[in-house]
Amino acid sequence: MKQDTYIFDRSFKKVDFSKQEIGQEYENCTFSNCSFTNTDLSEAKFIECTFIECDLSMAQVSNTLFRDVTFNHSKLVGVSFEDCNKMLLSIHFEHTQLNLSSFNGLNLKNTHFNNSSLEEVDFTGADLSGVLFQECNLERAIFSRTNLQETDFRTSYNYSIDPETNKLKGAKFSLPAVTGLLDNYDIEIE
Repeated sequence: MKQDTYIFDRSFKKVDFSKQEIGQEYENCTFSNCSFTNTDLSEAKFIECTFIECDLSMAQVSNTLFRDVTFNHSKLVGVSFEDCNKMLLSIHFEHTQLNLSSFNGLNLKNTHFNNSSLEEVDFTGADLSGVLFQECNLERAIFSRTNLQETDFRTSYNYSIDPETNKLKGAKFSLPAVTGLLDNYDIEIE
């Protein structure tokens, strides 16, 4: 059961939220070295919040609001972001591990993923137009029916994208990683 609370302009350091009740709404809050592992964050609201060196792995985010939220040097393994509140969704990732997470069907236009690990992340049906993947590992990430128009992959690597099942107009790539666009053709490149 969640507390019916509004928490504004507070800093939390080394708090284990997996062992206590979560407030309903956090605005302009900073979480440093906090644990939310396996925590039910359903229905919570995070507005203009920053998570630094936090672990949110396997957190449940059903109808959770993330508006102007930054995750920095954090771990969000196995989080199903497609379950979160899609209204005004605005998130930014810096040096964050997002392996095995899912953004299925989400509108993530102009989101920044910087120096992050996105191994086996599911972007099926997502709108990633204008997204910046800066120095990200996209090994085994799933791009299917994904809008990748104007998306910047120039400094990222290990991606495999089928040009026939994704929208790529204006997407930016660089050598040698661009060969990931040819993986489905079973050809040899020397």
